[in-house]
Amino acid sequence: MWSRIKEDINTVFAKDPAARTWWEVITCYPGLHAIWMHRIAHALWKRRFHWLARFLSHINRFLTGIEIHPGATIGRRFFIDHGMGVVIGETAEIGNDVLMYKGAVLGGTSLEKGKRHPTIRDGVVIGTNAVILGPITIGENARIGSGAVVIKSVNPDSTAVGVPAREVRGPHVERERLSFQLQHAQLPDPLAEAYRQLEERIADLETQMRTLGAMHSRASESEAHPQVVADAGG
Repeated sequence: MWSRIKEDINTVFAKDPAARTWWEVITCYPGLHAIWMHRIAHALWKRRFHWLARFLSHINRFLTGIEIHPGATIGRRFFIDHGMGVVIGETAEIGNDVLMYKGAVLGGTSLEKGKRHPTIRDGVVIGTNAVILGPITIGENARIGSGAVVIKSVNPDSTAVGVPAREVRGPHVERERLSFQLQHAQLPDPLAEAYRQLEERIADLETQMRTLGAMHSRASESEAHPQVVADAGG
């Protein structure tokens, strides 16, 4: 147990440059407190103490602003940064080394029992206020941009941005290059790329129109003055 707690604290240092001391991390990081309380609630849930598990998760939300259903499965080295407003549903599954920012939601889209929340694979980064809905899968090392609404599965090593989210293939991100993953301003923007392509196409069409206009003008002049053209030809 102590080795797991130490791993959790080291994860905070690895993923938040603002962390300074162990005491600060232990006392001032609600994302860490939420994970610790969830582990207790999850253990109770698996032992079928459902009401007690739900009540503990309710206290967890009151204290941290983070709502994690006790049925959710969460892997190792999971870190919630600035966690206020985070919601993780009952059948959500989160892998190892996942980073989640404030306001992110792993929600369901069905009233049926069974799997209805997302599966988040290892190494995923979920940006601020991103919403991931339904029993979809976010592949390994994928990145979900801030404010994205994801309703379809995302492939590994890809980025999803926009509303609804569109998947764009990004550069492969090695695990040791976590700092690159955090550069949300560098995430691809499929709408901006589409506009850029449209502008290039419009500019190309305008060039073609000017060329055709010039050819038409020369042809009209030739028809209007055929003798001049013949004399010029010798």
